Amino acid sequence: MSTADTPPPTAEELKKAFKAFKKRLKVTRLDAESSIAGGPLSGGRRSDIVAISPPAGFPQAVWDALVKQGKLKPAGRGVYELVQE
Repeated sequence: MSTADTPPPTAEELKKAFKAFKKRLKVTRLDAESSIAGGPLSGGRRSDIVAISPPAGFPQAVWDALVKQGKLKPAGRGVYELVQE
């Protein structure tokens, strides 16, 4: 089955996928910040993570549609980043 045979993603699918992407990015950043910090009394540092692989469970067409909408930007090799507004 080619991509031309698949129906375009619904608005609900796009909304769920975008929400899942933002949540994964947040969790990834928090995880990196907690391991970068050093000790429990240190001030910690901000994570430099800006791009991640999209969550599984959504077809590639969903991520392509979010790029076309201007919500995500491809960062290369299947990785995407949020577009700063």
